Amino acid sequence: MARIAGVDLPNNKRIEVGLTYIYGIGPAISKKILAESKVDPDKRVKDLADEEINDLRKAIEKNAKVEGDLRTEIAMNIKRLMDIGCYRGVRHRRGLPVRGQNTKNNARTRKGKRGTPVGSKKKTKA
Repeated sequence: MARIAGVDLPNNKRIEVGLTYIYGIGPAISKKILAESKVDPDKRVKDLADEEINDLRKAIEKNAKVEGDLRTEIAMNIKRLMDIGCYRGVRHRRGLPVRGQNTKNNARTRKGKRGTPVGSKKKTKA
C-alpha cells in the first residue's frame, strides 16, 4: 500500500484514481502530476515501484498544496472574512449559505434541523 502525503492509497485502483483520495488533488491535477513524474496512469497502485512513488511525492510537493496545509489555508481564509466583517464572513459566522442561495424554504444543510418557533405553543383552557 502506497502512502503519499499521509494518505494510504487503495491498492486495487488505478494510480490516476488513487491520487484523488488525497485532499486537494482532483482528476485534472492527478493527470498533471502523473505526466510530470512520467508514471503510467493505467498502472495499479500495488504495482508501483518505490522510485515511482518517490517521483510522485516530489511532483505533489512541487505542484499542489494538499491535506493539512490546504485545510489550514482554507480555514484561515474563512477566519479572515469573518474578522473583517464582510457579508460572506457574516454568513459564515451565522451558519447560513454563503453563495447567495435562497433561505426561505431550503438551506436545511446549513441552517440545521427545524426548531419550533418560540411562543407558538397553544395555551390550555383552565
